[in-house]
Amino acid sequence: MTYTQAAVERAMKVHEVLMQALNGRQPWIQVAEVLGVSARTVRRLRWRYERDGFTGLYDHRHHTPSPRAVPLAEVQRILQLYRDRYGPRDGHPGFNVRHFYERARREHGVTVSYSFVKKALQAAHLVGKRRPRGRHRRRREPRPCFGELLHLDGSRHRWLALVPDAYHTALVIVDDATKHVLYARLHDGGESVAAIMTALRTGLERYGLHMALYTDRAHWAVHTPTSGSAPDRRHPTQVGRALARLGIEHILGYSPQARGRSERVNRTRQDRLVNELRLAGVTTVAAANRAICASSSCPASMPNSAGRPQTRARPSCRSGASSSIRSSAWRTSASSAATTS
Repeated sequence: MTYTQAAVERAMKVHEVLMQALNGRQPWIQVAEVLGVSARTVRRLRWRYERDGFTGLYDHRHHTPSPRAVPLAEVQRILQLYRDRYGPRDGHPGFNVRHFYERARREHGVTVSYSFVKKALQAAHLVGKRRPRGRHRRRREPRPCFGELLHLDGSRHRWLALVPDAYHTALVIVDDATKHVLYARLHDGGESVAAIMTALRTGLERYGLHMALYTDRAHWAVHTPTSGSAPDRRHPTQVGRALARLGIEHILGYSPQARGRSERVNRTRQDRLVNELRLAGVTTVAAANRAICASSSCPASMPNSAGRPQTRARPSCRSGASSSIRSSAWRTSASSAATTS
């Protein structure tokens, strides 16, 4: 019979404690305390030792394989899958555990739990262990309803892993209430006014008029006379004039922490989207945008303004007074925009 390492170590500890009690070095009641069992179990262990010797001290439950145990072949397949396809490549860190687990379940039929996959990859030294991060600051409560506040941000990054020397800018629009990505595209020219206007127009045509837009203090968002000075709202930019004409409130963020929701979306995409595009063999911006639209998180696959995504019900969103105020504000903004156009 073969036993696990834990069963062997447990039997050796029980044998050592029983020998001390049989030699009169400690009372039997202390044996139960040392082993963490009852006095009846100690008598049973003594009887089994006198009858079968050291073999009688083994816990035979550790000899029978668990019916829930994952087959060794399945564990080897998961490790080989990560090592050969999803692991680090050419200086790139590769898929993180959560991203790999989602892909493995969706495309490779892996049915084990996320915790098991994570521990298996860590035990094989394919991924490292990370210390949990503490909360830097208290996060702002999200808006209760879809369309009240949108986040628009650009992220300059080496999005195409197969073209490591090329930097591109990803423009992303995120809804504050639902965290849904309403627009996502890669651009060659950075955060240009034309690219920003295209992103805003796409969102307005598909989802309707929103109430507020949260951005950073980029050159297209606000005029800043000198570096480090306060923005000058008296001289609006082209984007600022367009938002004012549509009746959309423009909120400026003064730190990356203040734009936490959009920054977290960009950080997640820098980790996941780069790997997805590398795995798909994408080398051009046009192909990358097609791959983004073909993915499950494509904004085009989400419902339009007539069937907006439903958020989790909150009292402020269901109350009659606040709901009527928001509805009237939405309708007023829409009507004014239609009149001016």
